[in-house]
Amino acid sequence: MKGKNASSEGYFILLGFSHWPHLEVVLFVLILMFYLTTLIGNLFIIVLSYLDAHLHTPMYFFLSNLSFLDLCYTTSSIPQLLVNLWGPEKTISYAGCMIQLYFALALGTTECVLLVVMSYDRYAAVCRPLHYTVLMNPRFCHLLAVASWVSGFTNSALHSSFISWVPLCGHHQVDHFFCEVPALLRLSCVDTRANELTLLITSSIFVFIPLILILSSYVAIARTVLRLQSSTRLQRLFGTCGAHLMVVSLFFIPILCIYLQPPSGSSQEQGKFIALFYTVVTPSLNPLIYTLRNKDVRGAVRRLVGQERPVHS
Repeated sequence: MKGKNASSEGYFILLGFSHWPHLEVVLFVLILMFYLTTLIGNLFIIVLSYLDAHLHTPMYFFLSNLSFLDLCYTTSSIPQLLVNLWGPEKTISYAGCMIQLYFALALGTTECVLLVVMSYDRYAAVCRPLHYTVLMNPRFCHLLAVASWVSGFTNSALHSSFISWVPLCGHHQVDHFFCEVPALLRLSCVDTRANELTLLITSSIFVFIPLILILSSYVAIARTVLRLQSSTRLQRLFGTCGAHLMVVSLFFIPILCIYLQPPSGSSQEQGKFIALFYTVVTPSLNPLIYTLRNKDVRGAVRRLVGQERPVHS
């Protein structure tokens, strides 16, 4: 079969969940609910962190970055998925596919790095409390945030440029619900081992190394926490660190499940549902995890709506 670039045809067909047509309406309703929850929850955190001066801390600065990132990440793929689930047309233009690939990969990589930064912030707060304000000064926090975003978009530019030059076979059926690197490489008519090696190397850098750094931070935090005597401080530490650790688990465990799956037809189908979890469910749960039973957030809400009475000395 003669290879040709997809731009000559101008579109791809996203197969998504078309193998389960009876599930498409149910998936549409569930995904729409999770997407709306993601939009409302993450916008709430961004606005609250901006308006309340008590939340102008490194932790909530990075949390606002994470919320904005989750908003962008879900919006890069979910609206197109909802359109495909609702109607018979499951096509996406070549330009649209490349844009979706670029932003989904860039934002996913950025989240990996940002979660490392957030774990370092918790490490500094718990293990170096006396030096915390010096270590996590505003200039350094902004530098860490910028480094996270730049590394993600640079990595994505590398893969997107490689993919755009890969000649594809006659059909343009992408066996996924959004444009991703492995699914597009399976359409190629040429040897893609160089692309796969590049993907493996960058995945190790941006998935496994961040995970090791996060776990190392929490080992150090656990050692410090075990030496604390105050039960009140212990509860506060578990509250803030536990929320971040839960978010890390919800993000990295599905990704590791995809990497550890043996390559087969059934694993590709399972991979779609796992990818659906970390692109739809996880971003909607992050605001709930960070705000549930969070005294700082509850206090900020009360101040915002004027329900907190001033304290007289």
